[in-house]
Amino acid sequence: MTTNEFRRMALSLPETVEAAHMGHPDFRVGGKIFATLSYPRTGFGMVVLTPEQQELFVRTEPKTFTPVPGGWGRKGSTHVLLRTAKKAAVREALKNAWRNRAPGSIT
Repeated sequence: MTTNEFRRMALSLPETVEAAHMGHPDFRVGGKIFATLSYPRTGFGMVVLTPEQQELFVRTEPKTFTPVPGGWGRKGSTHVLLRTAKKAAVREALKNAWRNRAPGSIT
C-alpha cells in the first residue's frame, strides 16, 4: 500500500478533512484526529483504535499493525506499516478509527 492509497481511503470517509499535526498529515472528523501519515516516519500510518480493536488487528496482521509505544498505544493508537499492508485490512482499520472519533450525528 502507498501513502497516497492510505490518504485516499481516509479522505473517502464522510466529512473527513486533511490537516497537519507536528509536521505530518492527519485526518480528522468532527475536529478529532482518527489517522495520521508519516508517523513515526515515512512509510507508516497510524489509526486511533480502541484497545480491543487494536488487539484484533495486531493479532490478525502482526507484520502490519503494531501498538504505538507508551500510553498512546495502550489506549489504542496503532502504527500501520504501509509496505506490508493489505488494502482491505487498512480500509477496515480506518473505518473503525473514523467511527471511534466521528460525532454521533454523522455515524
